Order: sequence, then structure tokens, then C-alpha cells
Amino acid sequence: MHIRLTVVAALATLLASLGLYPLFEGAGWAWSGLGAIIAVAAGGVLARRLRLPAAAAAPVTLAALLVYLTVRYAPGQALLAVVPTPGSVTRLAQLVSDGWAAANRYAAPVPRGAGIELLATLGVGTVAVLVDLLAVRLRRAAPAGLPLLALYSVPAAIREESLNWVAFALGAAGFLALLLADSREQVGAWGRPVHGRYGGGEGRRERPDARSLVVTGRRLGLAAVAIAVTVPTVVPGVHPRGPFDLGGGGEDGGSQTVTTPDPLVSLKRELTRLGDQVVLTYQTDDPSPDYLRLYALDRFDGDRWTYSPLRSTPDDRVAGRNLPAPPGLLTARTHAVTTRISVAENVRNMTFLPAPYAPSRVSIRGDWRVDRESLMLYSLRDDAGGRSYNVTSVRAEPTAGQLAGAGPAAADVLRRHLRLPGGIPQPVRELADEVTEGARSQYEQAMMLQRWFTAEGGFVYDLGAAAPRGTSDLVDFLMISKRGYCEQFAASMAMMARILGIPARVAMGYTRGSLGPDGRWVVRSRDAHAWPELYFEGAGWVRFEPTPAGGAGQSTATVPAHAQPEPEDDGQTANGGQSSAAPSPTGGAAQPSAQPEARDRTDTGDTAQAGEIDAAEDDGPPVGWLSAGMLVLLLLATPMAARLVARRRRWAQALTPVAAGGPPPARGTGGRLAPPVAAGDAAGLAHAAWQELRDDAIDHGVDWRPGDSPRAAARRITESLGLAGPAVDALRRLATAEERARYAPVPAPPDTLREDLRIVHEAFGAAVDRRTRWRARLAPPSTLRSLRESGRRAVGTVDGLSVTRLRDLARRRLRRG
Repeated sequence: MHIRLTVVAALATLLASLGLYPLFEGAGWAWSGLGAIIAVAAGGVLARRLRLPAAAAAPVTLAALLVYLTVRYAPGQALLAVVPTPGSVTRLAQLVSDGWAAANRYAAPVPRGAGIELLATLGVGTVAVLVDLLAVRLRRAAPAGLPLLALYSVPAAIREESLNWVAFALGAAGFLALLLADSREQVGAWGRPVHGRYGGGEGRRERPDARSLVVTGRRLGLAAVAIAVTVPTVVPGVHPRGPFDLGGGGEDGGSQTVTTPDPLVSLKRELTRLGDQVVLTYQTDDPSPDYLRLYALDRFDGDRWTYSPLRSTPDDRVAGRNLPAPPGLLTARTHAVTTRISVAENVRNMTFLPAPYAPSRVSIRGDWRVDRESLMLYSLRDDAGGRSYNVTSVRAEPTAGQLAGAGPAAADVLRRHLRLPGGIPQPVRELADEVTEGARSQYEQAMMLQRWFTAEGGFVYDLGAAAPRGTSDLVDFLMISKRGYCEQFAASMAMMARILGIPARVAMGYTRGSLGPDGRWVVRSRDAHAWPELYFEGAGWVRFEPTPAGGAGQSTATVPAHAQPEPEDDGQTANGGQSSAAPSPTGGAAQPSAQPEARDRTDTGDTAQAGEIDAAEDDGPPVGWLSAGMLVLLLLATPMAARLVARRRRWAQALTPVAAGGPPPARGTGGRLAPPVAAGDAAGLAHAAWQELRDDAIDHGVDWRPGDSPRAAARRITESLGLAGPAVDALRRLATAEERARYAPVPAPPDTLREDLRIVHEAFGAAVDRRTRWRARLAPPSTLRSLRESGRRAVGTVDGLSVTRLRDLARRRLRRG
């Protein structure tokens, strides 16, 4: 019947399913999944009791799962609320469809609902069917790990944030338990096993003795899980990361490659998150703040935009130095902007810093670095959550004339930022030429592309559109559906710009947010945004905004001044021909209420000026290194501290009878090894002194033999260390006190024990070399031996645990009761 294996298989599935917890709100899905696992296990037991072949066992377990789902989610359409009918199956199919729609619409954790719960329960139940079939019926426990791994991989693939190590440890422990149970069953069925007796009293029976297998498997399993959990935290480059995370090599020496999962994967989830949470707030001396950029994505492989691997060295740290100059920014007018940014405490895994482009200096604690080409700010180990930092940026103010008259870009810029995959359809290339027909410069081409997306092309901003996953999706967006959100608009404009020969990339970060009543700008999760940046020689990388804004689009998106249409009177001023228009929402005329309000607040002092922004936190040692250093010091100090604690506890226990009502304690002679010794429990004090002598001798390298009598031990110590004079007399008195405490009816008076220990301790230190003395102080071998013995006892306790042993213990307890 394999009842044990069935139970372990169900338990392994349950433990693996716990990794789904970050995907859903509430715990309803977990209880429903547990019911599905129990139903499948019951179906498997029934199939084996009926001795059905393996080909028929799977349909039985699937039928059990279907009955459970019917009872749980469609009882009104079922026969007698139990037997599935076409109506109940239709109801289940409808709920599954609703669950898929909710999963595609909402970011994790998905809100509770019958469809989502059914979807999770169906997945867990299907995995339970496969595990039961493979591990129990076909006796292939190792392949049963594949569906368990698939169950664990779902949240790892959907969520950008790494799963909790506890979830992994539980799932791994369940799989290892399944392997161990299967091996135990196979050993019990092979050959003529050696039998052992378990339990006691009546009902004892012989069974295969697999205790050595259980012990070995349990030790290996615990070691494997511990290594799998701890190694990724200390080995460079394998740290699990989230949406804003990166992984790299070593952190200090040499160059290393830094990569991140697709940054745009998290964009839609931020935009569709149910709670519009505050991501950060900031103060700035810029009356019209620009976007806060996180990523610059310069590579398009036909499926998605991402950035080139970053080569990070210690020289790229931002602390206390000016950052590299913005590429290509040579002739355009610029001004410095100072921004004080405070990232919310609940923001996790943000290892890239949001900052206005182009940052020239950053003041922040921790190991933060800059990519010299893109000026992205990132860390190999620190997190921006809860941090405040200052960013000084160089903001370019190119005019339309400067952009229109820009010369050709450098060869390395063209080579890197015009690269396109070979699968771009010809209709898309023709569409780019058609939209920009009649343009006299690359700047006019960019303006015509932007106007086509925001006004003339008939595009609609729609968060319900699926994220593009290839060139065909972008073609559908450009030529058929024309529905999407900022990712499609930015990716499409950047691709079409490259088709036209304009160096382009996609930037991702946040819009400037909204101005609060206290003069601080507030950026929320729905301000997450993507936009194209185009390169013009002399001005460098400049932002364009093809995404519609306002109530029908990205509500806080704005068009920069250099990308706004020229007024009819050409809008030129005396200050170099710069248009005076402030950034305005895209998709129509500027809305006058937002930007003038920002200027008024600045003029009245509501928005902090450069001199008013709080000073950034001084660069200091990284918190991670400090924590690691403190941990190392704590570990190094553990043996010494344990030795001191053991000494004090030993003397305190010996003095307990005195505190309980014995004669008043006598004052000691004043030493440094132990508390004053009283003449209360003379035997207990003698034993404590002898134990202290034993530990002191072991710490100083003396060969201590537990079988020696006190007199023999004293003689061995004297001969091995060459003691003489007062030390020999003190050692003899300690041995005599221990002998009388053991064998004499009246122990020796304890008056000199403490002083004798001090004399012997000093003699030990004088008789050994300096290295041995320091080892006795910092890493006393007696304490290390005690720690090892404690570890062996703990392992022995774990080895002794088994279902049989626990059951026998419970039976004995019941009999005693």
C-alpha cells in the first residue's frame, strides 16, 4: 500500500506549494491547495488498494481532484453537490478564465477571488497527481522532483523579488524526505534484510533495520539544505535579485560583469499595483524637475530592450568624487540642479538609484558605483530602500536650432546605438519613412515620430495591453491594435529612430511625480515610466515623450521644452534662441495649472533651493562590511566568552549551598580567576577548583587524562611543564582537596583554593610559549572541546528522531498516564 510513501509525497507537495505565498493575498489558496493534495492522496490509495495498473491510477487521482474542485467551487451545478456534470465543468472553466484574467491584470500579490484560488488549487493538485504517480506508483522519486521544482519556479519566474530562503528550505526538505522514504522502502524490499526490534512491550514486531540509512540520509539532507541556503549569500555573483537588482562578481578586486533581469518586466506591475504606494519623495532647486532615471537600455535583441553588461571596478565608486561628463554634451547650455531624494522604507531590492540625468556628483552612504557610458548609478550589495541622498545633476537646455543643426555622431556611438536585429519587418521600416516624410533633419524626424504617437497616429494608452515580447508584438502595436502603455510607446519610438539612423535607447525610471503641499515632490508606484532618449552631437542624450499624458494616458508624463512644437512666431528669445515653454503634458496643449504652480511655490520659498537642501549623509563604511566585521569579531570572541561564562557558572553553583543558609562566606585573598571562595560547601568548591584546573591545563596544552587520580594528574602536570617551588605546592594542595572531597568523610578547608589556582595559572603561562598563552586566552581548547561535544549531542539527538521512535515515546507516555 505504501502508506508512508504516500504521506511523504503529499507532504513534499505541500511544502513545495508554500513557495506560492507571495503571489496571493490571504491564505485561502493554501487551505484549498491542502484539500486538493489530500484528495489526490486518497485517490492514489484507492487506486492501489484496487490494484489498478499505473495507466489507470493517474485517471483515478485526476478524478479525485475533479471531484474535490467540484465540491469546492461548483457544488450548485453538480449532481448531489458532488458528482461533476457538464454544468459544473463549465463553471470551473469560467472560474479558471477569470483567474487568468486577474493574474494578467494585477501585480503580485493578486487580490483574493474564486478564480485565482481555483487556479492555484488546480496547479497544486496537478503537481500532487504527478508526484503521486512518479514517486508512489512508479517508484521514481527522483523524477518527482521535476513537478515540485516547477511549482517552486512559478513565483521565481513571476516575481522579480527573490523568494524567502525559508520557502526554499521547506521545499528542499520535502523533496529530500521523499527521496529518503523511497530509498528506505527499496532497502526494505531488497534481499534478506537484517531485522531489528523497535518499541517495547506488546505489539513489538520485526521490521527491516534501516536506521543507518535514515541517519545518513537525514544528515546529508540537512547538510545539503544548509549549504544550498547559505552558499548563495557568500559566493559572489549568485545572489538572487529582484526587479531593481543586479548580480556581480567580487566586490572589491578587479573588474566584474554586472547584469540584471529584464528591467521592463517590473514596469507594468508597478503601474497596475493595487495600492498606489509612495516610492520616494524629493526636494529640488529645479523649478521644473525632470524625470528620475533608473536604467538606460541600449540593447534591442528583437524580444526586449535591456542594457549592456556593466563592467564594474572599485574606481567606479561615486563616493567623494565627480562623475564622468555626460557623453556628447559639448555645446548645449546647461545648469546645475541639486536634488535631495528620500526613498521609502518599504522599497525593497532597489539597487539602482533614481536620479535626474545627468548626475555629476552623488553623496550617499554605501558602495555605490557609476557606469561611465550611461551614468547609471548602482550598487553591488546595498539597497536604496530607506536611504536619503543628494544628487547634483547637469541639466542640458538644448534649443530646437541646436538639435536640428547637430552634426553626425561619433563612430562608436553609431555602432552601439544603431544596432538592430535582422528580423525587423520591412513594413515597419517603410512606416518609419512614411511618418517622417519631408523631415529636413534628424531632429525633425524625432519630432514627427513623437507627434505621430501622441496625436496623429490614433494610439490609445491602455494598461490592459500585454507587454511586448518580440518584434511581432511591436508590429502589432504599431500597425494594428495601436493600444499600449509607456513600454510600447518608448520601445517603438526608439526602434523607429534607429531605423532612421538616429542613435536611440530606452530609459526607465519615474516621472517627476506630483508636488505636495509641503513643497516636496512625491513619486508613487504608478509614476513608473519608460521613455526614449535620442542622441544629438553637442547635446548628448535628450529625452522625448511619445506616451500620451493626462487623464487618458500617463497622468504625470511631460514633454521637455526642447521637444515641444515651436510657436507660430518661432518662440525665439534673446537668450540663445531657447524656447521659453516649460515642460507640458503630452497629447495636447500645456495645462497651465501644474507648472506655474511649481514656479510660484519656488518663488515663495516652498520648494527648497540648493542651499536649503539638507546636507547628504557623509560617506562612511558600508553597513554590510560593518555587520560582517561585527559578526566575525563576535564569532572570534565566542570561545573566550564561553570560557568566562563556564568559570563563573561553576563557582556560582559551588557557592549555592552557602546562599541557601550555610555559614557566612569568608573573604578571599583577591585574585582574578574566580569570585571569592567561601567555606560553605567545601566538597563542591574543591570539585569546582579541580575542574577549573583541568580546563586551565587543557588550554595550556597539557595532556590531561580523565582516568588519572588527582595525585597522578598533579604529578603528570609537574613533570610535563617542569614546575617547581610554590606552583608545585599549590598544585599538590588542589589535588589533596579533590581527593578528600571524593573519598574523605570531611573535605579539606577551601580557604586557599582560589589563591592556589592563581599561582598554578601563572606558572602555566610562564612554562609555555607566547602562542600557547594567547590561544589559551582567545580560543581556549577546553571550550572548543565542549562546543564540539555539544554539537555531537545535538546531532545524536537529531539522528535519534524518527517516526517510530516518536510513536514509541508517545505510547510510553500514555501508559504512564
